[in-house]
Amino acid sequence: MPIFKRELRAYFDSPIAYVVIIGFLLITGWFFNTNFFMVAQADMRVVFGMIPFIFIFITPAITMRLISEERKSGTIELLVTMPIKDSEIILGKYLAAVALLVAMILPTLVYAITVTFMGDVDHGPIIGGYLGLVLMGAGYVALGTFGSSVTENQVVAFIISWLLVFGFFLMDKVLFLLPSWLVTPLEYMSIEYHFQNISRGVIDTRDIIYYLSLITLSLVLASRSLAARRWR
Repeated sequence: MPIFKRELRAYFDSPIAYVVIIGFLLITGWFFNTNFFMVAQADMRVVFGMIPFIFIFITPAITMRLISEERKSGTIELLVTMPIKDSEIILGKYLAAVALLVAMILPTLVYAITVTFMGDVDHGPIIGGYLGLVLMGAGYVALGTFGSSVTENQVVAFIISWLLVFGFFLMDKVLFLLPSWLVTPLEYMSIEYHFQNISRGVIDTRDIIYYLSLITLSLVLASRSLAARRWR
């Protein structure tokens, strides 16, 4: 909890949180208003379709400093000498980044409220869409946390995290290029495939298990990476 509070405070004590949140809301607001006023469609499909693509760039920016900055400044040595596990360091930092992501998503509830009052909408896909966004964002943040744990350079951490996130995003987009025996496993590994399932308003335990498994695996790898460098 102290690490979580420290990291969350660090986000909001610097311009990072405000720049990310404002930029995110400007982009999503533009797409929502374009669809709402120009196309005259009272739904959230355009927003839910655009946010996963925005996450590809925002989540590496949020996570690139989590471990790499500590390593570069030398404060990681102070952290690892305290009576705290490597996994607790990783988890505290990860949860702070997820909290920032949720704080970024929450204002978009205004769009959902507007759609509810202005049109006859099915609330299932809206609820599923927001649940899917949180799970997808949490998965991307976990991948970014691992990317930040393997280097002390924030730019390199951003690139590694972006490649990981983009790789999982791209998996279900290249299935037509692959042999048939690879299609099913790669489709299941695609992060957006599961988001699309949830955003239809159908909550399947297989999709939830996928995201929890991705998050757990990424954080375990990040913890192992931190532990390996700790003893070098």
